[in-house]
Amino acid sequence: MKIHAEALLFDNDGTLVSSLESVRRCWTRWAEEFGITAEDFARVELHGRTAVAIAADLLPADVVPAAVARIEALEVEDVPNGGATLLPGTRDFLDSLPADRWAVVTSATRRLAEARLAHVGILPKTLVVAEDVTRGKPDPEPYLLAARQLGVAPARCVVFEDAPAGLQAGRAAGMITVALATTHEAHELDADLVVSDLSALSALVSDGEVEISARR
Repeated sequence: MKIHAEALLFDNDGTLVSSLESVRRCWTRWAEEFGITAEDFARVELHGRTAVAIAADLLPADVVPAAVARIEALEVEDVPNGGATLLPGTRDFLDSLPADRWAVVTSATRRLAEARLAHVGILPKTLVVAEDVTRGKPDPEPYLLAARQLGVAPARCVVFEDAPAGLQAGRAAGMITVALATTHEAHELDADLVVSDLSALSALVSDGEVEISARR
């Protein structure tokens, strides 16, 4: 399968970098600190959603700001402790793209996203974070904002995601979706193309267009 596009939009955690163990460590500690029961914590989806949305599901509204600040601090502090590592294929795939043809679109805060990306040596020219939008994934707003910033029509964008919420956002934005089976099983991911990770893909750039191919 070959996909033609003008812009490539990447989720970060679980797509470009692995932070799953850090997320588990930090959010488990956070839940304990805020007195959230294991049962209540287990029913909430963490991956692909903003910290504000997660905290709002679990805590009274007046506690949410402090709770969000605390989880951000925990996760930023954890970055040097294995909190962010490159996933297979990330470096080679991004290096094959012009800097003005791709963006990172993440549900993380700017402080956390920049800490994780800097730790693995990824410096995107365009970065959309939680503070940039009023509605996070699965709403399409983050991806539509990234498309506007790159000056590309949504239909000419490809979204790379590992989480159902992010893929839903990409579809709602009218974009082509590529799912990476790094944190969910392939059968759990609804996308135009499902691959193991970015090492399964190659990109050819010509005349302002990117041709994405799945390796055989």
